[in-house]
Amino acid sequence: MVIFSAALLIAVTAVFAYRNTLNVPLVLDDGPSIAGNQSIHKLWPLWGALHPPLGTTVSGRPVANLTLALNYSISGTEVWSYHALNLLIHCLSGIVLFGIVRRTLLGPCMSGRFGSDSLPLALVIALIWILHPLQTEAVTYTVQRVESLMGFFYLMTLYCVIRAAETTSPRVWQGCALAACLLGMGTKEVMASAPFVVFFYDRTFLAGSFRKAWAMRRGLYLGLAATGLPLVLLVEGTGWNRQGSAGFTGLLSAESYWLTQSEAIVRYLSLSLWPTPLIFDYGTHLTGDLAKAMPFVLIVTFLFLFGLFALWRRAALGFLAIWFFAILGPTSLIPVPTQTIAEHRMYLPLAAVVTLVALGVYGVGRRWGIALLGAAALALGVLSYGRNEVYRSELTLWSDTVVKRPESERAHCSLGLVLSSMPGRTSEALLEYYAALKISPYYADAHTNLGILLEDLPGRMDEAIQHLREAARILPNQAEPHYNLGVALGRSGHLEEACAEYETAVRLDPGDYAALANLGVLLCGDGLTGKGIERLEAALRIKPDYAQGQFGLGNALVQSGKVNEALRHYGEALKDRPDFAEASNNMGIILYRMGSTRQGLERIEAAIRMRPDYPQAHFSRGAALIQEGRQAEAVSEFEEVLRLKPDDPGALRMLELIRTVK
Repeated sequence: MVIFSAALLIAVTAVFAYRNTLNVPLVLDDGPSIAGNQSIHKLWPLWGALHPPLGTTVSGRPVANLTLALNYSISGTEVWSYHALNLLIHCLSGIVLFGIVRRTLLGPCMSGRFGSDSLPLALVIALIWILHPLQTEAVTYTVQRVESLMGFFYLMTLYCVIRAAETTSPRVWQGCALAACLLGMGTKEVMASAPFVVFFYDRTFLAGSFRKAWAMRRGLYLGLAATGLPLVLLVEGTGWNRQGSAGFTGLLSAESYWLTQSEAIVRYLSLSLWPTPLIFDYGTHLTGDLAKAMPFVLIVTFLFLFGLFALWRRAALGFLAIWFFAILGPTSLIPVPTQTIAEHRMYLPLAAVVTLVALGVYGVGRRWGIALLGAAALALGVLSYGRNEVYRSELTLWSDTVVKRPESERAHCSLGLVLSSMPGRTSEALLEYYAALKISPYYADAHTNLGILLEDLPGRMDEAIQHLREAARILPNQAEPHYNLGVALGRSGHLEEACAEYETAVRLDPGDYAALANLGVLLCGDGLTGKGIERLEAALRIKPDYAQGQFGLGNALVQSGKVNEALRHYGEALKDRPDFAEASNNMGIILYRMGSTRQGLERIEAAIRMRPDYPQAHFSRGAALIQEGRQAEAVSEFEEVLRLKPDDPGALRMLELIRTVK
């Protein structure tokens, strides 16, 4: 009953600290990994969800992707279920950590010193770990479930091994350990260190030596090591470098990255002891100067060597060092060009720091130390709640990041993207994009976002094209920059160049249905209707529910005289996008001309309801009303066209015609 109450307290306090996260929006990598991830749209059959798309946070991580598919089946892209599951994972991890620490303190190695207070001491360690603000990124940032879920499986693997060692019938617990380790391997690559760390735990706290641990549980450790084989295949499936987002890709020097990691580790330790300032995204910061990095290198080197020494003289202390460095090792040694420092990487290593500090405080103050640690846990919970408030919107999150990390080009670019979507804040967005490019002139995302924003500003199309060209030059082998450039060139009347960019996008990514559809529309506009229809049909074979493609094909079929087929495609466009005013208007025009006057007028009027400021629909209704003999109403429609689009030649001509007839 006491154990259950402790577990319940851990869960309740975690809910308290994270109760304001259920409506946190999707940010940054959440977009491609959740909102744009087609593989999670169907939970069954599982095979689809177990094949996440490349180039996302969940690439090569099928177990994490499967949990996202579960959330999608519950709430689609509504975020509450994702955050609820993230919080559940965090609660369970805290409870398992409590179990690990309690059983370790009760074990033969530690019971003499800590056994009498093992339960309250394990409880405060778990509470501090679960409530620490440094954990917020791994829990509140939705897609970083990959970190917390891997952490849960890591802890479960160790817990099951401990339970197996304590029983005379260990097979069930050993089987659970193997299952947890295998699931962890399918969640994040850091799990590769688990068999190694568990073996060290066995040597330190269970068997007493490596030889005895191997002799007693050889089969278990061979099994744990074998769970790494599927991980090798998963890593191979992402090109060995997660599509360029990790590994020795040549995008940055390994030496600079390793120097940066010495700074990162010191920062992580500092934040563990004093959790401020917490920063959502550190960008691509690199410590390239050896002289500047030397203090960090010396600190990390000393800690690592001290940990090795402790393994020899003080095995328990040495194990905490192994836990810390082994779990941070993969992301510290293998370059991650997109994010050189990330607080979520401390999710599991923080347990070692918290345990070391807690045992030290207990050694000095005993029961008073436990009370002090409990108070610290509550204070950390309040801080976590406050930190989670920063996540309440993309604007507050990126504004906070820019203030704390003004040298991050990605923070400025991301804040600019948020501002550009808000009415009346275009000038602020432009300033953020220019700030990003001042920091990093070759930052393609900033060029792209700036170009797309400038496209819609009067008289700035040439500048927009310049930035979009630069993005395509920086990333010549990616389809999206060429697609964006094609859109701008098409809008500015450079149709031949636009077609060339779309062709390039399709060559680089044959599945780029939007580029195929846009290319088809341009070809039709250039009189090459047959070729245009071929491209549009190819786009719809890739994505049948692409409303814009259905609309474009409908227009092309009208152009080639196949109006009945055109009607079907307009209908498909409206099925996929019920508020597609252009498709409704065009369908109405065709129906009216075919003699279905009532249906045609209804479709045109529906287009006006969808978009009251759509001048073409008002013009269509006016033209139809003239045919109905309702000139007064028609005049009102054409006057509305002129209000929305002054000097529209068609509306002026129709009004003049009505007056002449009168």
